[in-house]
Amino acid sequence: MNVRALRARRWRENALAYALLLPSLLFLALFTFYPVMKSIRLSFYSSTFGSESFVGLEQYAQVLQDEVFRQSLVNNVLLAAGTVPVSILLAMYLAVWVNGKRKGNGLLRAAFFYPTFLPMIAVANIWLFIYTPDYGLLDKLLGVFGGAGPNWLGDPDWVMLSMIVMMIWKEAGFFMIFYLAGLQGLPRDIYEAAELEGSGPLRTFRTITFPLLMPTTLFVLIIATTNAFKMVDHLYIMTKGGPNNASNLLLYHIYETAFSFWDMGKASVLTVILLVILLVLSIFHYGYLDRRIHYK
Repeated sequence: MNVRALRARRWRENALAYALLLPSLLFLALFTFYPVMKSIRLSFYSSTFGSESFVGLEQYAQVLQDEVFRQSLVNNVLLAAGTVPVSILLAMYLAVWVNGKRKGNGLLRAAFFYPTFLPMIAVANIWLFIYTPDYGLLDKLLGVFGGAGPNWLGDPDWVMLSMIVMMIWKEAGFFMIFYLAGLQGLPRDIYEAAELEGSGPLRTFRTITFPLLMPTTLFVLIIATTNAFKMVDHLYIMTKGGPNNASNLLLYHIYETAFSFWDMGKASVLTVILLVILLVLSIFHYGYLDRRIHYK
């Protein structure tokens, strides 16, 4: 085959590949790249009720000095710090527990994974009933033991903890599936050798299972961190960011700014800040953590 024919064959193969990718690239451009560029442009304009005026970096300075923004950012960090590590550890524990072919494992897997099937709005309504003062399931349970719970969603000292517990319940079963798949892909001969050496369950997990699951942990860590910064629908149902912005999060603050106050310029600034945060987290995950994980 001469050089011209070889180039023509490669061109046809590449053309087919690009043609197959074209629909996905179009959707990515229309629904990701274009909105991002539009938000970046709009962040330099004061835009309310359809009128635009260029203000440069003035809106960024205003947002960074805004107490509601600072509170929302702190709340988001607290939500991520409370949900991500606990969800990952709990998911890993559940996966190790239900791994194997013991009787009843299939039922346990389905039970742990069931919250994942529920829409976030349905989950919010379920936990709204659980957290209802006096009549809620949690207060009724505490009443059996003679105790009384606080106003779980109305007390600024308890509302974020209540949200964190709900998020862990929602996400741990979902992450468990990834760890379960990772466990079932681990080589059995390593565990047989460890058993022959007299290694106990805890030592086997610490020296074999946990290191070999690090690629799965990185993947789950990225998903969990991203989820912590993009949850918004449960706030709309349960607290609407209250009380006194104690449960407000960045994405809900963006929603309120854009569609309650119709300040598209400030909402664009908040969107850009959120995108920068997620970009920095992604660079840290892929650029730093990924290099310290052995895949073989």
